[in-house]
Amino acid sequence: MAAAWLVVRATVANSADRARFDQWYREEHLPDAMKAFGVSSAWRGWSQQDPAVHCAHYRFESVERLQTMASGPEIAALIAEFDRWWLGKVIRTREILVVADEV
Repeated sequence: MAAAWLVVRATVANSADRARFDQWYREEHLPDAMKAFGVSSAWRGWSQQDPAVHCAHYRFESVERLQTMASGPEIAALIAEFDRWWLGKVIRTREILVVADEV
């Protein structure tokens, strides 16, 4: 079983929303997502090329576990909470990456 990453890319179009988004993600969303997903590793950061772009990465022990979660109630609840705070203000995409090599 290959490990996998869920990568969530969010574009915070209005720079006035960035500090509030950053605080909310740090204090609420990242810890909630780690708990809901049952992952032990996650990290996030802001793009140096485009200051509106924020990416969060969640490491899963297997792509099968990630795929199960990606269509389950855990992520649905997180999406609903994200939308409650940021719908119409932040555009996001999700990408599943399967680890090809890890050194």
